[in-house]
Amino acid sequence: MTSSTLLIRGASVILPNGESMLGDVLISDRQIVEIAPEIHPESPTRVIDATGLTLLPGVIDPQVHFREPGLEHKEDLFTASCACAKGGVTSFLEMPNTRPLTTTQAALNDKLQRAASKCLVNYGFFIGATAEHLPDLLTAHPTPGIKVFMGSMHGQLLVDEETTLEPIFAQGKRLIAVHAEDQARINQRRQEFANIHDPAIHSQIQDNQAALQATQLALKLSKKYQRRLHILHMSTAEEAELLRQDKPSWVTAEVTPQHLLLNTDAYAEIGTLAQMNPPLRSPHDNQVLWQALRDGVIDFIATDHAPHTLEEKAQTYPNSPSGMPGVETSLAVMLTAAMAGKCTVPQVVNWMSTAVAKAYGIVNKGAIAPGYDADLVLVDLNTYRPVNRAELLTKCGWSPFEGWSLTGWAEYTIVGGKIVYEKGKLHTDVRGEALDFPLSSSN
Repeated sequence: MTSSTLLIRGASVILPNGESMLGDVLISDRQIVEIAPEIHPESPTRVIDATGLTLLPGVIDPQVHFREPGLEHKEDLFTASCACAKGGVTSFLEMPNTRPLTTTQAALNDKLQRAASKCLVNYGFFIGATAEHLPDLLTAHPTPGIKVFMGSMHGQLLVDEETTLEPIFAQGKRLIAVHAEDQARINQRRQEFANIHDPAIHSQIQDNQAALQATQLALKLSKKYQRRLHILHMSTAEEAELLRQDKPSWVTAEVTPQHLLLNTDAYAEIGTLAQMNPPLRSPHDNQVLWQALRDGVIDFIATDHAPHTLEEKAQTYPNSPSGMPGVETSLAVMLTAAMAGKCTVPQVVNWMSTAVAKAYGIVNKGAIAPGYDADLVLVDLNTYRPVNRAELLTKCGWSPFEGWSLTGWAEYTIVGGKIVYEKGKLHTDVRGEALDFPLSSSN
């Protein structure tokens, strides 16, 4: 079998040191083999003229809910991975709240088999913690880590008592990722604000204090056992300031584009489409989170892609479900913020690729360098286009950023050296691979 080569010619390449170089990138099979001002291989299988385009490492989205198995009417692994490819996302880490729950090796294996046949991009799946402390938490493989819902969840996956959380932190070594909201406080405030159907009340019921209290507890347990902790979708100024004052070296945190760029004003504009967990916060929270991200207090970005149908979202609060899609727009949203001066393009690369790969121990991904996997995205930073519902590939068919004029849309997305998205067209025969997590392979 002859090897295939792909030459990307004349791109503005964002290098691992953050500098930009105008030049060529040569890919052979699945890997980057050379980066130089000019490369003249004998006979490349394919040449992409990247004049005027910027080459970035593919986005690694470390928190998504792709709904398969059990909730495929909202999204499935194929439709979600199509949306990823269009959005420049070349790898994702998916959460365990599917049906059945991903709490056993058998359920993890089922997801891996589904993904191998359906996913256009690379994939990994978290194992979910329950109060029963299933043995698979320590041995399941491959997985990026253990997901703990401290709040905003019901059923088996809700682990909200310190007495049930402590044994999870005490046993094993693999990363624990927490959805940090205090369920007791949420329950109390739900009673206080019962019979209010304005979705804006969601941000008061699941308030900043509920998030802070849970994050404080997770941090306390992490420090007690020196346990690798990751705080998912940090949303409040208080949490950011807590970590600024007290962040052990083994703790990381993420923020979503929604919590950076949307706030409670969105309820008046898009109603329940603005409803998510943890909720949108104030403009002040936006500002503090941005600063924490720029300062490295928050390590990287995830979308928390959590689609629901428009019919489900149209229900009256609190019957409307929380969650919004994000993989298709996240890179363009962040690159548009960079063009507006909120950050730099190399910072976006770090937050959406490099730092994610480092935190989860995903080798040979997250940078453009010889020997690294050829998971890449070519973006156009010179053209602005609006987010249009009719053009979205996510099965749910809507975006909280609808109507926003964004730049940095993917022109080409490359997964394992193969072009999966090309100027509006998907190559649906491409398949990603299961990600490996060496840091988490030992319990």
